[in-house]
Amino acid sequence: QVQLVESGGGLVQPGGSLRLSCAASGFTFSRYRMNWYRQAPGKERVLVAGIFSTGGTTNVADSVKGRFTISRDNAKSTVYLQMNSLKPEDTAVYYCNTWVGGVDYWGKGALVTVSS
Repeated sequence: QVQLVESGGGLVQPGGSLRLSCAASGFTFSRYRMNWYRQAPGKERVLVAGIFSTGGTTNVADSVKGRFTISRDNAKSTVYLQMNSLKPEDTAVYYCNTWVGGVDYWGKGALVTVSS
């Protein structure tokens, strides 16, 4: 079955960096688009960035452009989110997502807290 496992979250000071990873299994990773979403406290889940199977990126949220970079390693079945110049408003649970066979799959999420 499809599994998505996020890692790399934590507490970071404003201006700092973190890299999230999402290890995927149960499907042919290299064939599918992968996405990162985030959900801040009291707010809806929103798309942060997507990446096609070929590596092209899409739907990068305006709020993170120039600071966050999505990438993937098809050999490792892993998608990454490099987050730089973090701000308190980036505090959220970050979710890995893919759509396979008509079904939306989600990881359990990784909490990122940006605070001094």
